[in-house]
Formats: sequence, structure tokens, C-alpha cells
Amino acid sequence: MLIKAATEWITFPNLGFEIDVDPELFAFTLFGHEFSIKWYGLLIAVGFLLAAAYFFARVKRMKRPELDPDRVIDVALVSTIFAFIGARLYYVLFSGRLSEYFEKPLRILNIAEGGLAIYGGLLAAFLTALWMCRLRKVDVLRLFDFASLSLLIGQCVGRWGNFINQEAFGTNTDLPWAMSGSIIAAGIHGTGYDTALPVHPTFLYESLWCLLGFVVLHIVSCKAYKYKGQLFSLYMVWYGTGRFFIESLRTDSLYLYKTIRVSQLLAILSVLAGCVLLYVFYLNSKKMPRMLPVEEEKASAILPDAASEEERQEPDAGRAAEEPAEAGGVQPDAPVLSKEEAESSLETEQR
Repeated sequence: MLIKAATEWITFPNLGFEIDVDPELFAFTLFGHEFSIKWYGLLIAVGFLLAAAYFFARVKRMKRPELDPDRVIDVALVSTIFAFIGARLYYVLFSGRLSEYFEKPLRILNIAEGGLAIYGGLLAAFLTALWMCRLRKVDVLRLFDFASLSLLIGQCVGRWGNFINQEAFGTNTDLPWAMSGSIIAAGIHGTGYDTALPVHPTFLYESLWCLLGFVVLHIVSCKAYKYKGQLFSLYMVWYGTGRFFIESLRTDSLYLYKTIRVSQLLAILSVLAGCVLLYVFYLNSKKMPRMLPVEEEKASAILPDAASEEERQEPDAGRAAEEPAEAGGVQPDAPVLSKEEAESSLETEQR
């Protein structure tokens, strides 16, 4: 294994410091072939693991049969696979180089050259999860609620891969936190900016927006979670709002008809859909009065793990068996009579 020496640099000129970086963490040879581990992939993996850890911790705490961990794992694994496929296909479709990919279709599989779009991944994961939840009998809305919080964790961490790669940055700016770097100055990623001047670190804006969103929605989930679908709807509104403004600064946006930023269009639709769903789920919750989700979670947390569902539904069943029988019933300690003694006793009672 060979640890890579830094070949690139990133600077924050207004803050007065510079760091040396390399997109590749280390390289190694296996069976005569050279492989490398990139910072981008590592950070995506770390974000995924942190998101999964949080999600399954919340699911385990709730102890609900419709969120059985084994079935939820099936949904999560299949959705993750299709999320990566969707993220890549979304980029290919709106990259403006569709003809190049048609000429060499195998390039679609080469994600090492870059090109994973978060919206494509979210859409593919959403549709796949709907199908898998139906197949594995998992509560869709409750799963989406807590998966939304997990997505914010993954997005917050994963965006730092863009920092290492010096991509997903914005237009020129002279703000104190403006950044530049060797790849930015070379004009490899993005267009329409002066390569000699620093730019907006839009990757940082989105990372911080997702971090703040996670904190807010986590507090809501613990203190004010009123009905299923609430957190999912709030996630759509929160992320869509931030992405709309951040995307307006980006220099590497994907376009529809060369004039409409695709991510901004989807951000607007996300906010509108989130507002509508929030209202619809609220109305549905009013029609079906029941224990609030937060109260359900707290109640399930204090129930003994050994208690069966039937015992919780019929708490008096076991106690009834222990109580003495009423008049006319068989007493536990009553003597057992033979057939002749029983007939004799019956004749005596009749006389």
C-alpha cells in the first residue's frame, strides 16, 4: 500500500492559510492491477455509516412490528443500490454530453471520472423504498420520517468530498471565507467564473445547512412529532429551500434546455410538495385519533422485551386464570370424587 503525497492545494486567501490535499488517499496493487481509495468515496461511506447508525438506533428504540429491523435492512440495502444507480443516470441525462455516453456506453459505469447527482439518488431511493416497503410490509411514512433525518447526516458529511475534489463551488466572491485551489484555478470544474479569483465554498453552505436541518428535525422528532409523514415533509421543505438558493451560486449546474437549472426546478417542486404533504398528513391525523408517535416511542421503551403482543393486548388474561372460580365453578383444592360417590351425592341432593 502506498500513501499518496499531496499533489493539489486549497487556499482561503482572506483568512491567510493554505492546505495541501490529494483526492486519492492511498493506492495499492492487487492481482497485478492498481487500485486507489479516494477521499470522496471514503467520506461518502462514512456519511452512510453514520446515517445508518442513527436510523437503526431510532428504529430499535421504537420497537414497532411494522418497523422490524430485519425488514427495514432489506429496504435500506436495496434502496441504497438503486440510489447510486439513480444518481449516476441523473447526471448522465442532464450533463449535456449525452451523445458521448451513447457512443461509449461503458463510460456510464466509470464514476471515477465524476458525476453523481444527489437529486437523482434521492428520487431513485424514494421510488425503490416505496416498492420495497410494500413488498416487505414496512410502514412507509414512519420509515421515511426517520430516513429523512439520516439523509441529512449523510449529505452533511458527503459534501466534504466535494471540498477535497475542489468541485461543487460557486461564483467569485470576496467574502472572508472565499476559497480557491489548484483545481479551481485550472478551471477543470465549473464555468463562468474568473479562475484567478476566489469563489463561494457552496459545498460548505450545503453541509452546514444539512447539519442545521438535522438538529432542528431531531428536536422536532423528540419534542413535537405529532403524526406520520411530518418529518419527511419538513425535510422536503428544508432541503429544497436551502438547495434552491445554494444552486443559484453553483458554476457546475446541470441544465434543462440550457436555461433552467434542473436542481433549482426540483428544489421548488420539493418545497411545494412538502408543504402540500405536510397539510395532507396533518388532516389525516385528525381523522384517525390515536396515541402520538412520541408517546408511542416512550411507551414502547418502558415495556419489557419479553412481553408478547398478546400479553400487552390482553393484560387480564393471565390474572383471570390465577383467580379462584366463582360459585358453581371448580375450586382448585376441591376433592376429586369417584363415580359411585358422585351418584350417591346426587341422589341425596334430589331427596
